[in-house]
Amino acid sequence: MKQNIIVCKPSDLTVPWAQRVIDKHHADAVVSNVNIVSVDIGTTTRVRIAIEHDGPDTLARRWFVKLPSMARRARIITALPRLLHTEVRFYKEVAQSVPLVMPACLAAQSRFGMGSTLVLADVAEFDAIPSYPNDTLTLAQATLVIEQLARFHAHFWNKVDAEPTYRWLAGPVRRLEDHLGTALAVPLMKRGLRLAGSCIPSTLHAAAIHFARHRRKAMSFLSAAPQTLIHHDCHPGNLFWDRFQPGFLDWQLVRIGDGVGDVAYFMSTALDPETRRLHEASLLAKYVQTLADNGVVGMDNTVLMQRYRAHITYAFEAMVVTLAVGGMMNLDGNLELIRRTAAAVDDLDAFAALPI
Repeated sequence: MKQNIIVCKPSDLTVPWAQRVIDKHHADAVVSNVNIVSVDIGTTTRVRIAIEHDGPDTLARRWFVKLPSMARRARIITALPRLLHTEVRFYKEVAQSVPLVMPACLAAQSRFGMGSTLVLADVAEFDAIPSYPNDTLTLAQATLVIEQLARFHAHFWNKVDAEPTYRWLAGPVRRLEDHLGTALAVPLMKRGLRLAGSCIPSTLHAAAIHFARHRRKAMSFLSAAPQTLIHHDCHPGNLFWDRFQPGFLDWQLVRIGDGVGDVAYFMSTALDPETRRLHEASLLAKYVQTLADNGVVGMDNTVLMQRYRAHITYAFEAMVVTLAVGGMMNLDGNLELIRRTAAAVDDLDAFAALPI
């Protein structure tokens, strides 16, 4: 019988639980102790633990465990669209075919009505360095991320629609998430604008609320492009650095969509506005060139730039809604990402790029 590894709270991460995880990898290894190193509560409850066992050195001893959020609002917002369930399924069914650096998945399980639990090797296990939401990336780092995103998108370009393995990523769960986002868009946008205060120029408020009122039409436009697999939440806090190469975390929002959306989300959150202004054209050119090097040719640069501008509106909305919900991201980090995305929206007149 399949062993259950689903737990609800950090105190459930006991020696018997860890033993069930270890048994999936090495039947003779015995767990002697579990130490909770840290607990971070946001869209999920993220627990770092240290495991003492007598297994081989290749068997991870530092784990990163994701559980449903212990923050009430965040738990409600993420439960209906089953975001952690999506990430569990991603690691079980898709991750091995994704050409990006990711931590090893030690166990992943989700059951309707019981919850979801994801166990990864902590990036510290292989001496990688985690990033944080308000980290500011250098041009060199941003170039590496753009190249990796282009290779990732090219790998799945126009293949996901025809492949049954990936159809669930555009299925009922994703449609429910979009419906909820549309239903809550106006009140959350208004609340987020109020809470953000001076982080968002008042000149953007009317356009932001107009966007929220016409969100369904905006999202339809943003998705009407050649389809590929996208991360859809590519901000600095979902990256880590492994020997100067970027790795990617938090696949709760993974879906089928427009690749340049990942690029817009990344550049508007990870770069300080001045660096973005100076280098976004060259970084977009790098994205197009890397796509071409990996078999995706014929990109129309004018269309790409318009879609890049349009997708920045989603990055802005995501950060404002995160603030409005509360408890999903460190406040200082959230406000910094709002400042950056608001500056990008303002610089590029991003709302005007949407036909709404």
